Amino acid sequence: MDRAQSSTEALPLEQQDPVRPATEAGAGNRRAAAQRQQMRQDLATAAMELFAAQGYEETTVDQIAAAAGVARRTFFRYFRSKEEAIFPDHDDTLVRVADLLASSDYEEHPLDVVCRGIKEVLRMYASTPGVSVARYQLIRQVPALREREIAVVSRYERLFTRYLLGRFDAAEEIPPVWQRGGDDDSMLAEVSAAAVVAAHNHVLRRWLRAGGFGDVEAQLEHSFDVIRGTFWATAPTGARRRGTTVAPGATGDTVTPMEASAISALSASPGGEVLITVARTDAPLDLVVDSIRAALAGAQRP
Repeated sequence: MDRAQSSTEALPLEQQDPVRPATEAGAGNRRAAAQRQQMRQDLATAAMELFAAQGYEETTVDQIAAAAGVARRTFFRYFRSKEEAIFPDHDDTLVRVADLLASSDYEEHPLDVVCRGIKEVLRMYASTPGVSVARYQLIRQVPALREREIAVVSRYERLFTRYLLGRFDAAEEIPPVWQRGGDDDSMLAEVSAAAVVAAHNHVLRRWLRAGGFGDVEAQLEHSFDVIRGTFWATAPTGARRRGTTVAPGATGDTVTPMEASAISALSASPGGEVLITVARTDAPLDLVVDSIRAALAGAQRP
């Protein structure tokens, strides 16, 4: 026993520092988690390299374990099968997405919350473009891996559907501006969840086929706008978007005629274009209106 240890033990229990052992325990847990994640990545990398070199069917778990420098039983501590080793990050990502949904602000539009959730999945792929592209090419060649990928993706869709259904069931907490009402809520929840996942898959596949180049998050955001306009055409006038202010009338305030006109102009036609004009703040109103009319007339010319 050293002098520092004996002096600590000599203190009364209430005077001993409880922070140090808790801090050490936390650091130990983080190291263990990091080591576990590293081993999963090492096994997944070894599996990918062997699948690419000698084929999926020809590769055994023993070979994967040997390539990673561990025993067969160690492999099965991390993965239940060799096809599961192709998707090492989905379990952790699913937990992270579930936490995001659970901690969301109830005033935020539920579809926006789901969109933020699926973006976490996209970022998982985008964080390692080379690995993601190689995995995509391999999955296209092996039916068993395609089936595994479908099963993995379906977990996100079920998670999003449960979240949306739960938000509608908690009607007393939902801002009335985005309550749908009637018997269509459950249908809308399932269709919206499926649409968000399908949009993610479409954007991701296009990005992977392009070799992992391009602003994939911007492409996904565009798909979200399409979904919002298709399935939630009446909701965005009041539901709060993350990082934005509440739209006019969202809190029950009276909407002024000018605000009503702005809302009507922005949502008048799903197929129309958005026109932006610039005017000085001290310009007479009639001149501003004339400039807008002229711009509209020019935009409508064939």
